[in-house]
Amino acid sequence: MKTRDRILDTALQLFNQRGEPNVSTLEISNELEISPGNLYYHFHGKEPLVMALFERFQQDVAPLLDPPLDARLGAEDYWLFLHLIVERLAQYRFLFQDLSNLAGRLPKLAHGVRLWLNALKRTLAALLARLKAEQQLVSDTQALGLLVEQITLTLLFSLDYQHILGNEADSRVVVFQVMMLVAPHLTDGTRQVTERLALRYLDN
Repeated sequence: MKTRDRILDTALQLFNQRGEPNVSTLEISNELEISPGNLYYHFHGKEPLVMALFERFQQDVAPLLDPPLDARLGAEDYWLFLHLIVERLAQYRFLFQDLSNLAGRLPKLAHGVRLWLNALKRTLAALLARLKAEQQLVSDTQALGLLVEQITLTLLFSLDYQHILGNEADSRVVVFQVMMLVAPHLTDGTRQVTERLALRYLDN
């Protein structure tokens, strides 16, 4: 593995464990058993490190935000999509543990996160519109817009909320929460299937 990739992997691990503000570049180089100068050759400080990790996060999640328009999705496909999104968020959880302060210190990151959030919300809105076109969802456009915001907030902050409560962060809980947010907007038959899937998903 290239030194640059090793630095990114180690920084991600330490940032997730301790929080980005609590980790210095010296600690990262010590963990890797390389010289601070070697790390500085690849990344001139923590800001380039954080931005490189955010770019890698964007690359990892990009295929999920561009589903084929003509794909035929079954009920479980929607929840698999959510699970994959949550897994990526968990993998880069340091970005979202203190997002307001991190984005306040790094304007480039703040701009990138806003663009990414817009892409996420467009994808969520498109998936809900597909359900509505298939007559599985009955809410009006305004209600669905609010639902997209609720889903986005849950995806971003539920893992950290679980951690604050002293629980082990569980991606399945986040997907369950989103399913139960969507369920009241579904037609009777689809809602019953979704609620059964949600309970089974949580049990698994």
